[in-house]
Amino acid sequence: MRLRRLSLNTRFKTLSMAGAKACAMVHITNRTTPDTPTTTCSAQALGTKKEQGAALLMAMLTVALVAMLASTALWQQWRTLSVETAERHAQQAHWLLAGAQDWARVVLREDGRSGNTDHPGEPWAMPLQEARLSNFLAADTSGVLNNSDGLADQVFLSGRIIDMQSRLNIRNLVVDGEIDHSEFQIWLRLYRLLGLPEAELQQWTAQLKSTLQTNAGNNTPLLPQHIEQLSWLGISNNSLARLAPHITVLPVATTVNLNTASPEVLSAVIAGLDISTARQWESERNTKPWESLDGLRQRMGPLAHNLNDKRHSLNTRYFQITGQLRLDSVTLVERSLVMGEGIVSKTVWRERRALHAEPGCISTISPPC
Repeated sequence: MRLRRLSLNTRFKTLSMAGAKACAMVHITNRTTPDTPTTTCSAQALGTKKEQGAALLMAMLTVALVAMLASTALWQQWRTLSVETAERHAQQAHWLLAGAQDWARVVLREDGRSGNTDHPGEPWAMPLQEARLSNFLAADTSGVLNNSDGLADQVFLSGRIIDMQSRLNIRNLVVDGEIDHSEFQIWLRLYRLLGLPEAELQQWTAQLKSTLQTNAGNNTPLLPQHIEQLSWLGISNNSLARLAPHITVLPVATTVNLNTASPEVLSAVIAGLDISTARQWESERNTKPWESLDGLRQRMGPLAHNLNDKRHSLNTRYFQITGQLRLDSVTLVERSLVMGEGIVSKTVWRERRALHAEPGCISTISPPC
């Protein structure tokens, strides 16, 4: 049996060697006679190479498909996590800014108890400079601040309270459906101080008059509620940016608080008061705030006799509270208009927006600074 198996192996080797020699002889023959057809040996070798190439290509395609599916799954997981994180941060920011608004209203309530005048020396007028959130958080009973995730060190808060009656109110321009001439002259003086075109003032005050009429047509613009919306009346962006620190939109006609008004507003609202004298008035009042209009008339001379109790005052009912929260490159700003009646304050409107602003920048008009 063993001899028979050896004989079979010997025959197989002999046949293999014969086949190899035959292929070699055919190869030599083909070199001498190029027109000879391709042999079976070369066809088999070529077929084997094609099969190996196809198998390699399929393996590469399989690896690429698996990699693509894995990267897609990873991206979906990352996106879901990012959305959940953003929603959680948005909720946290909402409550933080709501807390800042409540804190500002407490400050205004205490101011309502302190006296009948409002001036820049009071606590509400001190802006809150940008600071880390961890500086405002209270420690627990053991005296340790709970900041396990470190988020409180990454969030920055800032804010301020602005006296909105330190500015000219567009509501004062229209009285009983007509443009008030004396109020228009005040706005005209402000336009001249700022170097703005007077024709533009004529145009948008006419639009404002049409807007406030009860029988306004379909083409009449809506009544603006915020400074940014004054462009609806035809005020250019350049003029709006220059006017923004000196004007406001309030629900009703109001007086101008001379204790907080800028020199430009003082010069516009008091006939005959030039800008240099208005700056002297500002320096005088910052040293010692005015307590009454009669005292102001006595201290500031003849020009103060043009004061009108219906147009000028030394106190304020409307304040704007601005809170800003910054986390990395994302900045959230919340603004609200608050009306104070003694120690009671009511929110007229509130808005929140996301900005990409520089640290410490609190915008008063779009686009942000």
